[in-house]
Amino acid sequence: MTNGSTGDVLTSLRRWVADHAPGERLPSSRSLVAAHHVSAGTVQRAVQTLATEGIVESRPGVGTFVRTQARAHPRDDSWQTAALRSPRTTGPLVAAALRPAPDGAIAMHSGYPDPLLLPVRLVRSAVARAVRSGDAFDRAPVAGLPHLRAWFAHELAATSGVDATPPTANDVVVVPGSQAGLTAVFRSVVPAGRPLLVESPTYWGAMTAAAQAGVRLVPVPSGPAGPAPADVARAFDETGASAFYAQPFVANPTGATWSAETARAVLDVVRVRDAFLVEDDWAHDFGIDASPRPLAALDDSGHVIYLRSLTKSVSPSLRVAAVVARGPVRQRILADAGAEAMYVSGLLQVAALDVVTQPGWAAHRRALRLQLQTRRDLLVQSLREHAPTALVDAVPHGGLHLWVRLPEGTDVGRLVHDAESRGLLVTSGDEAFPAEPSGPFVRLGYAGPDPSAFPTAAGILHAALRVQER
Repeated sequence: MTNGSTGDVLTSLRRWVADHAPGERLPSSRSLVAAHHVSAGTVQRAVQTLATEGIVESRPGVGTFVRTQARAHPRDDSWQTAALRSPRTTGPLVAAALRPAPDGAIAMHSGYPDPLLLPVRLVRSAVARAVRSGDAFDRAPVAGLPHLRAWFAHELAATSGVDATPPTANDVVVVPGSQAGLTAVFRSVVPAGRPLLVESPTYWGAMTAAAQAGVRLVPVPSGPAGPAPADVARAFDETGASAFYAQPFVANPTGATWSAETARAVLDVVRVRDAFLVEDDWAHDFGIDASPRPLAALDDSGHVIYLRSLTKSVSPSLRVAAVVARGPVRQRILADAGAEAMYVSGLLQVAALDVVTQPGWAAHRRALRLQLQTRRDLLVQSLREHAPTALVDAVPHGGLHLWVRLPEGTDVGRLVHDAESRGLLVTSGDEAFPAEPSGPFVRLGYAGPDPSAFPTAAGILHAALRVQER
């Protein structure tokens, strides 16, 4: 035998198991160490892998044995089909944006920034301090820790340039990530089976949350500058909807940012109809050429329900977000959030608040703005040079992605598959439409690892497009 790795030992053990009957004992660890010229730890990891896969079973004090099958026939779970009936959502079990990237692939499909763009040092020091805090291990209030709620309220109030009553900590509900917040809001403001207006295209997570809440999506066309207020008004009038979900600042996936005129006009549409605007400010910390101007800062009468998350800008492991709402709707959202999760971990809340109140947080955000600008511009230039038929209708003012229009007639599903076979992962634009797609699009992320690969990625995209031209 030659020196080997855990993989070599695993391969050898799989062959050994295949040649032996259930119940037979595996060779001892000492003999495997000698046979493969590896450490005892390497052998132990290989055996643990087989045990996790259910191939072998360990009996303390006796040894490790080829696992005996508990059933003579394959397990039959078909009865569950009748018991479960139709699922609430028929989409993929895991969204494309959450798929792990194979080794060596150019990953431009993810909705999360590369760790190099995150304040890792600030998070580490914050977590270390949080474990020494009394609040970290007590049961947190259902609405969230008061100081964190006050921070979210102050952040929103600071964006207001008008004489509006600023939100307070009592208007804030802390939730475990924006996805949980969206589901709680939709369930609270839209009765099951009733319509919810959404921009089209829109964020796939919002569509998933709506499906879980049992509400019916009504698409409102939205372009590089957002939706036309007249289209929003018509959709309200035709459907009798009570709420409109939108992303006025750097929408995901389109990158659209509403003008001040559009924002005020849409807010007026909502007010006149005694409806709600659910404002998702996901890109608050990712501005490049512009800063967010939340509509919630203009609202004095409880029409805007505002969401802001720290998950993407601070750390994927600190799933902390906030819903800001005024009036009775806030109580409904609080009741729904409490029934779903009871409360958000105090440890996560303390750590998140620590990060965003450290002096280094402002410096990190300034550096991040420059890094995102460099990456965005590099990807735009790479597409222009190496994939000229893939068009960016509007360069976004921030965010993490480009919304790329493909030539008419492009089979987007085939293109995504062909690009992946060549080592490039992108997100199909079809996933962003609540109804039929209005055209062929893909979403390309510029906040992932290795921006030096952007020219290569553009070349792969161009090659996949050329295949469909033949």
